Amino acid sequence: MDFNLTTEQEALSDSVRRFVERDYGFDKRRAIMDSADGISAEIWNKMAELGWFGAGLSEDAGGFGGGAVENALIAEGLGRGLVVEPFIANAVLTLQTLAALGPFEGREVLVEGIVAGTHKAVLAHGEADARGNPRIVATKATKADGSWSLSGAKSLVLGAPSADTLIVSARTGPGDGDISLFRVDPAAAGLSANVYRLLDNSRVSDLKLDGVVGTLIGPEGGALSAIEAGIDHATVTLCAEAVGAMDTALFMTRDYLKTRQQFGQPIGNFQALQHRMADMLVELELARSMVFQGLAALVEGDADQRRRGVSASKVMIGDAGLFVGRQSIQLHGGIGMTEEYAIGHYYRRLFVIAGLFGNADIHLVRYGDLSWAA
Repeated sequence: MDFNLTTEQEALSDSVRRFVERDYGFDKRRAIMDSADGISAEIWNKMAELGWFGAGLSEDAGGFGGGAVENALIAEGLGRGLVVEPFIANAVLTLQTLAALGPFEGREVLVEGIVAGTHKAVLAHGEADARGNPRIVATKATKADGSWSLSGAKSLVLGAPSADTLIVSARTGPGDGDISLFRVDPAAAGLSANVYRLLDNSRVSDLKLDGVVGTLIGPEGGALSAIEAGIDHATVTLCAEAVGAMDTALFMTRDYLKTRQQFGQPIGNFQALQHRMADMLVELELARSMVFQGLAALVEGDADQRRRGVSASKVMIGDAGLFVGRQSIQLHGGIGMTEEYAIGHYYRRLFVIAGLFGNADIHLVRYGDLSWAA
């Protein structure tokens, strides 16, 4: 796979970087976090106008002809600014799942709304007992008089507090693969949502469904492979976001060491601290390489190769992010723990990323199982 960026990809990366520098300063982020919705409609509309929501989706699926690389470039730039708007939940997890699902009635309209930014639709798939395994689904869908009724629970649904539509997975048969997707109105009778903040102040929901009416999308009992593909795309994109956050945390720490004085000189002159900065840089560059590996697995491998490559990337980048975040806090000292200083927020985001879509233990098991089977 050729990782030399095209002219269009370089322009996309530059546009995200300029947007974060110009429109998403730390003070503005804090104001957005403290707002009632936890996201900014103004920022969301600007992202849509710049074409980011469809940049990583093929033209056949309703996007602008890009792919996983474009999504990774956008996410890396957003990671530099700790952007809280749910780009990955809407533009990657949902759109890639719908693309893998194939044509179904109403798909074009739904995708068009997401790409245009006028509609927010998120995938509600994860369950507490599944512990990150996408194949474990206890939510059930039963059909009576031509309509579907869903009962069960979904946990840690990214982007759900601001969503207009929920794409809910449910079991429609006893087999391992008998999983279907249903379109559900967030205001539907029998649906309750517990909205809460994660450590990084992003907002998610736990959902309870008690006889909620849903509309089947895609083939009955044929959604599992599409869900897994969507989650793998979102995982690699999340890894790219982590690299952006790590990169900023590293250079914020470098600048702090240049200005903090002790014994009449900048503490960045102390050799022990220089060695720790070098270790952080090594972890960052290894993580960047693992994003490339994950992207190659998405583009070039079969399903098992894709899963193995994605898991390897998630394990490495999750651990690297925690290392860089912790070292950044330690090298800043007490100021790094304050709410008003940015570096602690980078560590919080890296901590959350390490656990989303399965932590290192879960992906190590998946990697080992797939490697043994191969």
